Amino acid sequence: MAISSFLSFFFLLICYFKLCQAQLVPAAYMFGDSLIDVGNNNYLPSIIKANFPYNGRDYPGGKPTGRFCNGKNTADFLAEKLGIPTPPPYLSDKNNQFPKGVSFASGGAGILRTTNGNLISFALHLSRQVQFFSVVQQRLVKQLEADAGMKQLSKSLFAVVIGSNDIINYFKSDSKLPKTKSPQQYVDEMVSTLQVQLKQLYGLGARKFVMTGVGSVGCIPLLRFQSANNSNECFQQANFWANKYNQQVQSMLQGLKAELIDINYSFIDTYSLLLDIIQSPATYGFSEVKSACCGLGRLRAKLPCTPVALFCSNRNSYVFWDRYHPTEAADRLIVNTAFDGINKYVFPLNVKQLIAL
Repeated sequence: MAISSFLSFFFLLICYFKLCQAQLVPAAYMFGDSLIDVGNNNYLPSIIKANFPYNGRDYPGGKPTGRFCNGKNTADFLAEKLGIPTPPPYLSDKNNQFPKGVSFASGGAGILRTTNGNLISFALHLSRQVQFFSVVQQRLVKQLEADAGMKQLSKSLFAVVIGSNDIINYFKSDSKLPKTKSPQQYVDEMVSTLQVQLKQLYGLGARKFVMTGVGSVGCIPLLRFQSANNSNECFQQANFWANKYNQQVQSMLQGLKAELIDINYSFIDTYSLLLDIIQSPATYGFSEVKSACCGLGRLRAKLPCTPVALFCSNRNSYVFWDRYHPTEAADRLIVNTAFDGINKYVFPLNVKQLIAL
């Protein structure tokens, strides 16, 4: 009896200190790339992996999990805000019922099928992720019966974090894409393809979307490393087209809302937020915005983060963990801003307002 009373008191104490979070949605379904991947690529025959040191150094347990980060990533922080466990990777147990949601995100994935779609650099493009969700959706509707299953999906959250790899691959120094398509043609194809994919998710029951724009990818360490005359400056052309893509996605989402009245979304302007962090790092608690924390060579961006790389000790001061990805500290800031931030960076609703609908 005494032990039971002590455990009850201990649990209440944990909740008092806000380690206990009310569940705000029935489930969360996550789609996208390495910014939100929690381990799907561990199960793929691909060189795009993060299941080795020094990834995961600050994650609970200190071991790599398949997250392309030093610790928790966007998926983890969003799940914490929603009061649910981080949705597990779909490929870890494809026959699971996934009662609280599941992640289909894949490191290296793009909106377009051609983005990292070869046998070596293989990733689950967004259309493949949507196909996997349809399997889960059919299972859920069968389990709960049609009306209850669709109602649960309508109240669940669908996070889509994708597009960066498409843009980065176009502007990488060894890219052949500019020889076949102009930047405008390429961005138009990205947006029209994404529209089809979102409509497919809508047809499967999705109603509440958290959409992230492409960040200011011209400022990632890799593209700074490729800068002319080793200037280490942001690649402005990549930034221009990332921003152009975001503008077109916003127009596309407004069109979807007009066409599909019961669809709602939060669009996170990660481009403007990341650029503001880079231009005024001290305001946000950072001091290093150009160099990666983990890697080798100039800006630690010549070679990726591997067990033979160098890594920084003051990781909370860095915006970038490796030559592509934000640190845990940067991811936390982005999710906090998206969840209950002002409309400077998230609109027409923040995530908190979205889930309250």
